[in-house]
Amino acid sequence: MNIVMLLIPLMLMLVALGILLFSWAVKSGQYDDLDGPAHRILHDDDKDMIPTEARPSKASSKDKQSESGSGNETKRSG
Repeated sequence: MNIVMLLIPLMLMLVALGILLFSWAVKSGQYDDLDGPAHRILHDDDKDMIPTEARPSKASSKDKQSESGSGNETKRSG
C-alpha cells in the first residue's frame, strides 16, 4: 500500500511533464508542417550540377519543329 502512495504522485508529475513538453512543442512549431519534409526530398534542387547541354529545353514543340526545318533539307552524301 505504501508503494501506491509513492507511485500516484510520481505518475502525476510524469503526466504534468508530458503535458508541458507537448505544449512547448506545439508552441515552438514542431507540428506545423508534417507533409512538407516528406515531399521536399522529391524536388530537384541540383539544377546547377546538370550540364547545360543535358538540361531539358523550355522551348515549345512548335519551336522545336521550326529549328529542325520543314523537311526540305537535302542530304549530302560524303
